[in-house]
Amino acid sequence: MMTVDTQDKLTAGQGVPRLAQWLGLAGLLPQAIAVGLAIYGGAWGWIALAAGFGYAALIFSFLGGVWFGQGIRSALVSPWVYPVSVLPSLIALGLYLPWTFGADWPGPSLLWLGLFLCLSPLVDRALKFEGPEWLALRWRLSLGLGGMTIVLALLAMDQY
Repeated sequence: MMTVDTQDKLTAGQGVPRLAQWLGLAGLLPQAIAVGLAIYGGAWGWIALAAGFGYAALIFSFLGGVWFGQGIRSALVSPWVYPVSVLPSLIALGLYLPWTFGADWPGPSLLWLGLFLCLSPLVDRALKFEGPEWLALRWRLSLGLGGMTIVLALLAMDQY
């Protein structure tokens, strides 16, 4: 149950609840495990690359949903927020398609996905919906997940 203090902070845009910060950071663990398994190699390495792509793609799509929800919630929204908010899901799908066609995958797809994740806080900054604490958290999480996804890409291009 959310306390009045937490709700007031969120309404005022003054902060991010500590639980949300910890859970956000814990969300980096699956990708860290994928990097470890990819370094280990073998069958687990390939599984880690595919799972790492899937996890990063899910989180990227989730970010689009966050932007869409923030756009609906805000009275001062630019119309560009809605088309931009559906792009992460479409990009993730497009980056998955080479695998279905038997093309070179997952290295290049992981690289692009990692870059998009690293740059995604620029959209949050442009939207100006939340305070500086939110944006700082977004940068930490996006650079963490995006950076590990790029590491997976480099491992994939080196090993496969």
